[in-house]
Amino acid sequence: MKLHFLVFAMTTLSGLLPGWLGSDAAQAQEARRNVSQCQAIAQSIPKATFASFSGAVPIAGAADNETVTLTYIGHSTFLIETPGGVSIATDYSGWYTPPRMPMVATMNRAHSSHYTLTPDPSIKYVLHGWSDVPGEKAKIDLTVGDTYIRNVTTDIRGGYGAPQADGNSIFIFEVAGLCIGHLGHLHYELTDAHYTEIGRLDIVMVPVDGGLTMGADSMSRIIKRLRSSLVLPMHQPRPLANFLSMFGPDFDVVYASGNSIDVSMRTLPKKPQIYVAKGMQ
Repeated sequence: MKLHFLVFAMTTLSGLLPGWLGSDAAQAQEARRNVSQCQAIAQSIPKATFASFSGAVPIAGAADNETVTLTYIGHSTFLIETPGGVSIATDYSGWYTPPRMPMVATMNRAHSSHYTLTPDPSIKYVLHGWSDVPGEKAKIDLTVGDTYIRNVTTDIRGGYGAPQADGNSIFIFEVAGLCIGHLGHLHYELTDAHYTEIGRLDIVMVPVDGGLTMGADSMSRIIKRLRSSLVLPMHQPRPLANFLSMFGPDFDVVYASGNSIDVSMRTLPKKPQIYVAKGMQ
């Protein structure tokens, strides 16, 4: 609870400071904004197992506008809508379009249904999860409104199954005290270094496949280690039953009647929950 209060206090204070500071100090403060509150926990405690904030005691005076809405659009595309009005479409390819054009689109070049080189020009920020420069990693370090966006790259299987370095990005969105992760088109199990870079994830969007991505056993091991409060399956409905069979009584499974869920720090499930959107059933 103390850590929860600290994150909330730091987030609130960071929003108030620019108005109190002079222009030079405000610019310096702005330059320091891109600091991960989720990753900092991982870096300070090597090889830790990260506990979620599920069941945290609500803070007196916390506003209802700390709610983030996540809507499953299809395949690996979710629409994330933040309290500050930022809208983000994950793995945007143009095949599955949100009801309104997002402000931010994240993409992975691991597969054609996860990216497009001709996005709608009205999308303000198009974030590639790969680098077009050989030997370089994609590096996302961006604050849009109330949301800090960063990435952790992973390898993929390229032509003829050969590994292709850093072709996928796990995108992480930090907003309203929540750490939200989208695993993208994940082909290999994560290393200790990956878990350290990722840090804490309260909410994770996980690809269910078993063919083009990873098998249910491997993917379930990742989810169990991340220990996120809320798990949102995506990608392929057909292998869903096999994926869910990998989880015992430590996880609740909820079959939703719709595709949207509202989440805040205070409403995270007390027990890890796999929330299956209607479009994944």
